[in-house]
Amino acid sequence: MPGPFESRPLKVLSVIPPMTQLNTPYPSTAYLTGFLRGRGVDAVQEDLALALALHLLSGEGVRELAAAVEALGPGARGPRAQDFAARPAHYAATIDAVIAFLQGRDATLAHRIASRQWLPEGPRFDSLAVYDALYGGEDGEAADDPLAWAFGALGVQDRARHLATLYLNDLADVIREVLDPRFEFVRYGEQLAASQASFDPLADALAAPHGAVDAHLLRLTRQALARHAPTVVLLSVPFPGAVYAAFRIAQAVKAVDPGIVTVLGGGFVNTELRDLAEPRVFDHFDFVTLDAGERPLLALLEHLQGRRSARRLVRTFVREDGQVQWRHFAEPEVAFEDVGTPTWDGLPLARYLSLLDLLNPMHRLWSDGRWNKLTVAHGCYWKKCSFCDVSLDYISRYETASATLLADRIEAIVRETGQTGFHFVDEAAPPKSLRALSEEIVRRRLPVSWWGNVRFEKSFTPELCRTLADSGCIAISGGLEVASDRLLDLMNKGVSVAQVARVTRAFSDAGILVHAYLMYGFPTQTTQDTVDSLEYVRQLFAAGCIQSGFFHRFTCTVHSPVGRSPGDYGITLHPLPDAPGGRTFARNDVGFDDPTGTDHDALGLGLKKAVYNFMHGVGLDEDVRAWFDQPVPRSRVNRRFVERALAAGAGER
Repeated sequence: MPGPFESRPLKVLSVIPPMTQLNTPYPSTAYLTGFLRGRGVDAVQEDLALALALHLLSGEGVRELAAAVEALGPGARGPRAQDFAARPAHYAATIDAVIAFLQGRDATLAHRIASRQWLPEGPRFDSLAVYDALYGGEDGEAADDPLAWAFGALGVQDRARHLATLYLNDLADVIREVLDPRFEFVRYGEQLAASQASFDPLADALAAPHGAVDAHLLRLTRQALARHAPTVVLLSVPFPGAVYAAFRIAQAVKAVDPGIVTVLGGGFVNTELRDLAEPRVFDHFDFVTLDAGERPLLALLEHLQGRRSARRLVRTFVREDGQVQWRHFAEPEVAFEDVGTPTWDGLPLARYLSLLDLLNPMHRLWSDGRWNKLTVAHGCYWKKCSFCDVSLDYISRYETASATLLADRIEAIVRETGQTGFHFVDEAAPPKSLRALSEEIVRRRLPVSWWGNVRFEKSFTPELCRTLADSGCIAISGGLEVASDRLLDLMNKGVSVAQVARVTRAFSDAGILVHAYLMYGFPTQTTQDTVDSLEYVRQLFAAGCIQSGFFHRFTCTVHSPVGRSPGDYGITLHPLPDAPGGRTFARNDVGFDDPTGTDHDALGLGLKKAVYNFMHGVGLDEDVRAWFDQPVPRSRVNRRFVERALAAGAGER
């Protein structure tokens, strides 16, 4: 473990490792950089995820990819590489212009892209045939323009953005097939880290020779170190799909200068490394911190400056005498009102890519547009859902800030970035805080647009929804989970299906798009429950209550009420896998036996197929059994349930 600095001035570099998202920076470095600067620390930030993607998706990167495909020879190429090999020069000649278009630097190129005569079209464009089937002529005749239903005659920019996204996905498929099978735009080497009790798979990957993608990442890391000359590098890892690259970056930092202090933190660490006992992690990282980073970082920086002993570190793992040690000197958290305003200074905001993968006006928000990310409150005011990690700090510690302070932060961010779109990234933004903030935004006449995540609770009345819309709310997401009152009670969601129908309709009537997070595979959920849930969802789409949704498979985690008290939910947990020598690395997901014996995997495809079609207005009048590939029972739900729930709610107003 490194000791205090003796002569070098303190400078902190926060890094976003590959891969997270391409349309907007992951906010952790912006939060930490703003906080540290507010405390007088020289702090800077880099997004190496974007930098890596922009190299791979450049003329130089495509020519390097073409050389790798050529070196394979025809007999060794997979289907994606074979398709690419027929026209590598076409990709190389178009890629830089496409990236400029997606960055908003060349809007007029949309006309050429939209013509479908200019870009090479690989296997990803086969998805357009789906729209032929849905919107083509009689007897399955192909549509002259399969995208006309979505973009009409004048939606050239969005049409081109969708086609350009398919084009990039074709290139990503070739990169994965030829350069690195672990690579994806939103994750990289995810299977090496997610709930891996043993560090061995990740250690083996890190010990292997550098592949082409690794080599580019190491070059970008060295360039960032040369630009900033940091003494401390913070790597914030939100998801398992960013872990491998974070370790590669730390490896490169130590190769350049072993004296640079490397620190690992972020959402993945906070959930999966709480039982960390693997010393080899500290071959790459000097410190690993848990939960909100502000207090641990202040303690760590004081330690590095010789003002605090290692024994007084806060929520920090270190390696001493070859063993992992936990250091937690109890100190008050930095209050949410005192964390300061995030800053995006130093991040290349003009270089992010606005993508359009799904043709749904709500779903597109996750990949289209450069959103300023901000938190309305820390933690969750409900913190009771049985599937959620309610025992952890990011859920359990609930703190708010005044509407005045939040509006001040919004104004400061708009001044800095020049952009007025905000994504509130709360676990569940509290209705009371949203009302106060919306009223303050209206009072100041701030021209902002925003969206965020909420609970579909009865506090969201039609009047409140109109207030939110007046302040600039364009979309809301929330957890419906399993649309079954029995299972919603078991989940302790605190809502009913009828209530969700009325709340979501209130949002929709106010002109706010609604996305529903859906779940299948919850303990004791039967096939009948699943069919009934899909029928409720069908009715919610048909009634205009929701415009978008996605079914996630339930995963039991060790930090959730289900994982901590499985008997209360009628299940038996599988034993957690043991790491060699007790050197635990990651631990989060846990398998279980459900006495119902429902084959949830067999049902998942039908659920996702149904919701995909519902989002495009297709199949809303069909019997939901038609979406499944195997016989399932008839729904027990009255086909007018949502209609009647809405009528009853109207009578109560």
